[in-house]
Amino acid sequence: MAYYYEEPSHTFAEYLLIPGYTSEDCIPDNVSLKTPVVRYNKKAGEQPALTMNIPMVSAVMQSVSDDRLAIALAKEGGISFIFGSQTIENQAAMVARVKAYKAGFVTSDSNIRPDQTIPEVVELIKATGHSTIAVTSDGTAHGKLEGIITERDYRINHVSPDAKVSEYMTPFSKLVTGKDGISLSEANELIWTHKVNQLPIIDDKGNLVSMVFRKDFDNHQVYPNENLDSQHRYIVGAGINTRDYMDRVPALLDAGVDVLCLDSSEGYSCWQGKALHDIHEKWPNAKVGAGNVVDREGFMYLAEQGADFIKIGIGGGSICITRETKGIGRGQATATIEVAKARDEYYAKTGIYIPICSDGGVVHDYHITLALAMGADFVMQGRYFARFDESPTAKLNINGSYVKEYWGEGSNRARNWQRYDLGGKKTLSFEEGVDSYVPYAGHLHDGVALTTSKIIHTMCNCGALSIPELQEKAKITLVSQTTISEGSAHDVTVRNTSIRS
Repeated sequence: MAYYYEEPSHTFAEYLLIPGYTSEDCIPDNVSLKTPVVRYNKKAGEQPALTMNIPMVSAVMQSVSDDRLAIALAKEGGISFIFGSQTIENQAAMVARVKAYKAGFVTSDSNIRPDQTIPEVVELIKATGHSTIAVTSDGTAHGKLEGIITERDYRINHVSPDAKVSEYMTPFSKLVTGKDGISLSEANELIWTHKVNQLPIIDDKGNLVSMVFRKDFDNHQVYPNENLDSQHRYIVGAGINTRDYMDRVPALLDAGVDVLCLDSSEGYSCWQGKALHDIHEKWPNAKVGAGNVVDREGFMYLAEQGADFIKIGIGGGSICITRETKGIGRGQATATIEVAKARDEYYAKTGIYIPICSDGGVVHDYHITLALAMGADFVMQGRYFARFDESPTAKLNINGSYVKEYWGEGSNRARNWQRYDLGGKKTLSFEEGVDSYVPYAGHLHDGVALTTSKIIHTMCNCGALSIPELQEKAKITLVSQTTISEGSAHDVTVRNTSIRS
């Protein structure tokens, strides 16, 4: 006979936090959102090999996580998992670009040859919005540096249409430059000492490597939570599947990936167990998360197979239709609560703490805080990050409003059959995701800053200064539909609508 759960499963929207005592020390400046990412022997006093400074990662999705978003999120303290539904070479190249990116060292994307004309300079400035242009022998970002030209070096109404860049640029002989390998602090010191606005970084052959700008100095103060490895490179993750992992994993490790994630709609399977075993046997230092699961049994299976973190959630994503097509899934709050209890049970038995990630079901920012209070160490989000400039999809104007494209990995657009693979034919039998739009939300930095501010302030209301303390002290209540309605503006005529997330 089938097993029946006594209670219905619940979503985050059905819960609220009850305030706790807020002491004089419990202020936003004292709150830490640092959280572990991979398993570690907590009982023995071991420290996790990988942590984040905010509890947010981006989903393994074509429409969400590429190298550009990975850099932007690492600046904020989180991790992106670059989508795996692409060739091994392309995914590894994205990872390599993230690891090669040096904070403050910008690859020049405004370049011109010395024999080109000033009108071409004007057009380039219009196209890129950058007023400083590197002059290289071949007009590329890494050609031999010949000089620098800015819009202050000429008066467009006083130059002939065929005036050459070489006549107006600051030549190489008069430039202050830095050698490849210089640290960011040393580069900034040169900028301030010589009172220049930019510092070209060149290699031993005089080729341009990157640029450091004076204006970016203040920008680095904006990112106090940057998530960096021991070599001061940004942390980045990547999604893998249970089919080609023996080829994909070494390419990603060679590219410098920090953490991997087996990307599947349902992870309580022999294929994930085999993949975890094979990867850890071949590459024992590789960090590999697994999932998704929604109950104790699923967690225990993946924990015993060696998963470094475990993802929770089936069918709760905004673009996921797994529940309506297959009838599989569970309310995200209930799943998180049960898996968190299993995680704590496993820790009490073994001394090993395995972080859990709540994946899906987050509609409002406060749902993140609820997920953390219920035991999650971090959350994975797709829709949230797809809204920002840094996501890889197109920004469109639909009926007078700006939106970004957003589609599921189980949609016909993505056709990521590996994510839904049950060992049969190499094809997507039916859709488990939709193709959609999400409201455009501007820059990732602004959005994440607002979201983390809400999390921090709510933690203060609960009397908690860290995520573990929140999980220990949180008081959570199930609410009725009437209570949910009462929590929004009601019985008034709202003068101005505000954006809620």
